[in-house]
Order: sequence, then structure tokens, then C-alpha cells
Amino acid sequence: MVYIKEINTLRDLKKFVQFPHKLYSKNPYWVPPLNFDELNTLRKDRNPAFEYCEAKYWLAYKDDKIVGRIAGIINSRYIEKWNNKYVRFGWIDFIDSPEVAEALMKTVENWAISKGMDGVHGPLGFCDLDKEGMLVEGYDEPGMFITNYNYPYYPEYMEGLGYAKDVDWIEFEIKVPMELPERVIKINELVLKRLKLRILPAKKSKDFLPYAKEVFQLLNKAYKDLYGVVELTEKQIDTYVKQYFSFINPDYVRIILDQDNKLAAFGIAVPSLTLAAKKIKGRVFPFGFLHLMRAIKKNDRLDLFLIAVRPDLQGKGVNALMLADINKIAIKNGLKFAETGPELENNRDVQGLWKFYETRQHKRRRCYIKKINRKNIG
Repeated sequence: MVYIKEINTLRDLKKFVQFPHKLYSKNPYWVPPLNFDELNTLRKDRNPAFEYCEAKYWLAYKDDKIVGRIAGIINSRYIEKWNNKYVRFGWIDFIDSPEVAEALMKTVENWAISKGMDGVHGPLGFCDLDKEGMLVEGYDEPGMFITNYNYPYYPEYMEGLGYAKDVDWIEFEIKVPMELPERVIKINELVLKRLKLRILPAKKSKDFLPYAKEVFQLLNKAYKDLYGVVELTEKQIDTYVKQYFSFINPDYVRIILDQDNKLAAFGIAVPSLTLAAKKIKGRVFPFGFLHLMRAIKKNDRLDLFLIAVRPDLQGKGVNALMLADINKIAIKNGLKFAETGPELENNRDVQGLWKFYETRQHKRRRCYIKKINRKNIG
């Protein structure tokens, strides 16, 4: 018999964070997150998203062993902006058991009903920069440091419990060419000249710091109409500045300025942390940090984290310009492949960037949704 335990102590929260390490211990494609980062995200006293979010976490037990976990999140700013009274579920993991999957989801659904909600959707985090989506294609592909992984039985059980597709994200692997196509070079020169833009000359991480907060403010503007996005608060921006700008490799960050020296666009890519993360198994100290820094300095794969263009400049070739400039450095540094983060499947503007490159769409992840009947609790 499966029983569910709500988490109320830091000790149990650490068990919640550790459970996937056991579940995926023999899986070569799962990438362990950093334990301290997971705890900081889930703790009310550490994550500034709790200014407008409420969350509960549960562990599933069977025969006195942990067999599953799940988080439920109510994001009040999402509800206000999108007018959807939905509870988010996230951090969902479970053994291959329909009984466990049902117990976890019913727990979240009952909580949603008790809170007067109309539906449950996910996997989603507190905000758009948390990991999103359940893998439905690409189970035999190495994961990215910034994405979830799950076994193939997950979506099967979700659909059996009445959950349906709400939206999909797709991901691409891009082969780094030996040299930039001549057409790309000419287009970039035209874009720079026509829009009177320039690329910030930066050689060290500290060169980007004056623009760090502005980067996330631009992200708010550029992403505001995408699926489920809620703009970041100032406290969240401060947190992400520390999180992202503390380990960037200047080779793969681009800041584009207009003729008035105002931020026009930015792109952040990071040499793949997948292998390093697997080595350190979630532990940064005492020596895990060294593996991460080594991966940032020397690698043959690049992960594309964030790209954003000011709304008045979108659709004018600025994003292609930015990627091409990063690509030049990738060629120089001997990188062989780049991998995109999740892109909404209907985001043709972003997917149009890859037409000049050799690519394969190799992963797909899904946000599920289920409308709930408040009359039926249990």
C-alpha cells in the first residue's frame, strides 16, 4: 500500500532532493542537479518566488521505502495575469508503478480542490527559469544541465490519469560548422549597419556585470507573452544575476547595444555541464566546483541557455547575428556541437535560426493539464 507524507522538515526536504539520485542511479542519460541549488529553490526562506507563491511537497512511501515525490505550487501572479486558477505540479519522480503515480497526482489534485482551483498543470516550477516539461521524446539522449529527465513510463501514467497535452517544447542538436556560411556573414553585416548596433567588446566576466540586471529586465519584456510566463521580480533578478553571471565563460556571452548604448539583445551560452554534473553527483563541495569550472573552460559541446531581443527589434535578424558571433568563437575553440534549451513548438522565429545549420530535433517535452471537479474530492 502507498502512503503519502507531507514534508515539514529540512531533513525530509533533503530526502525529497536525494530521491532521484537513487531512482536514476543506473541511468546514463539523467543529469543530477546541484543539491544546494535544489534546496535553495524549494526553501521558502531562500527563494524570492515565495513572495507570490505557495508550495507543498510530498513523498510517497511503500514498505517504508521512498518510491516517489511531487511538489504542488500556487503561483498567484500567474493566476492574476493569465486568469487560470491552476495549481502547478513539479519535481515529480516515481518508480514504475501506476499506483504510486496515481497517489502522487491525487494528492496534488485534492490540494488544488481545497484551494478552490480549477485545474492542475505541469511539470512547471515557480517561474519560467525553473525546469519545465515532461520528456516525451528523446529518452536515449544525454540530458542538459538545465532540463528535466524522466523515464518513458511517466507520460503513459499521466495520460492514464486523465492528463492531456497543453503545450510542447522541442530541442535541437546543432552541428558546429567548420566555418560560417558566407550568407550568414553578409546578413550579419547588414543587420549591424541598418539597425546601428554594436557588439559589446568584453573579455572578462566583470565586463558584463554593468548590464546584468538589465539583461533580466529585457528577458521580462521579450518573454512576457510566452506560455505561462510571469515576469521576474527585482529580488528574483538579483538572485539570477548571482546564479548565472558567477560562472559564465565570456567567450559565449553576447551583449548587443544600440546607438544610444542601450541594451538591444543578449545571448548566454555555457559549455556543457552534463558530464561534470554526472561526475559530482549533485555535490559542489569540496571538489565538485573544480569539475564544473574545468567543463566551462574546456569542452566540445555548448548549451544555449538564454536569448532575448528587445521587442522593437524582434524579427529583424538580431538573434541570428548574436548566435553567429557566438558560433565564430565556438569554431575557434574547437566545439563540435551546440544544444538548444526547450523552445515552444510553435516558436517559428527561434526555429528559423537553425535553417543555416545542420540540426536534428532530438527531444520533446510536454506540459500536461487536467481540469478538476471540485465536487469530487478523494
